Amino acid sequence: MSAVMTEKWVEVGKLTEIPRLGSRVVKTKDDEIAIFRAGDDTVFALSNRCPHKQGPLSEGILHGHRVTCPLHNWVIELENGEAVAPDVGCVRSYPVRVEGEQIMLGI
Repeated sequence: MSAVMTEKWVEVGKLTEIPRLGSRVVKTKDDEIAIFRAGDDTVFALSNRCPHKQGPLSEGILHGHRVTCPLHNWVIELENGEAVAPDVGCVRSYPVRVEGEQIMLGI
């Protein structure tokens, strides 16, 4: 028997509320989630803690589909939360989609 994970989609704001190459933070009962808007308007969602020293990724610098942690310059892939080599680690990623102007987060 396999486990089935279900997602609850919640509205977390409008795309225009996050500047390009910017972010915002959404707090849930279980996590603090950083919502990122890349320069090409792609939206990503990651747990707001770098896997290295728990730095706030929402305060990092976006470049392409990556964010650089503001504490120790670890680079994290926005698509999957993986640290870029030579660093090793992963941060939780969340499903996100844009419907019209509304950002929907899967939790």
